[in-house]
Amino acid sequence: MKTQQETATFGSGCFWCSEAIFSRLEGVNEVVSGYSGGNIPNPTYELVTQGESGYAEVVQLHFDPEVISYRDLLEVFWKTHDPTTPNRQGADVGPQYRSVIFYHNKEQQQTAKHYLDELEKAKIWDKPIVTVISPFDSFYPAEGYHQDFYENNPAQAYCRFVITPKIEKFEKVFSDKLKTK
Repeated sequence: MKTQQETATFGSGCFWCSEAIFSRLEGVNEVVSGYSGGNIPNPTYELVTQGESGYAEVVQLHFDPEVISYRDLLEVFWKTHDPTTPNRQGADVGPQYRSVIFYHNKEQQQTAKHYLDELEKAKIWDKPIVTVISPFDSFYPAEGYHQDFYENNPAQAYCRFVITPKIEKFEKVFSDKLKTK
């Protein structure tokens, strides 16, 4: 008996970092880097990096909700980037790097809003959370060289100095949710 797959779409800065993190989670069967949130058909990386297309760099996840819940994915989303910096993650600056959740159904919308309310009440960050929760409209996969970027380019400087430390921290915090090797 095959279980139902669900889809989640998150923007938390550079999609290379997000893909490297979410692909390590048990129950996440596929992670695709791409673009969402704009309205120009078939955007390119060059167009998106100009910052005027309306698109965000996102990852689209296909996951088994019987293995990992949408709420668990949200926990990873919020704990692996800074949701208080508008249009920025570290040295990556521009609206394409905004913190955004694109929900695919009413249940995802309610879960994301409830979790956001909990975080705001807990005052975990000194600054307000700027994550936008928006309805999913469309997704365009990024160019092939962006897919599995970290796995294919571990020696590249951005991977060594930005992504590897994020993964190391993530693996310590979420050790109970990692795929077995």
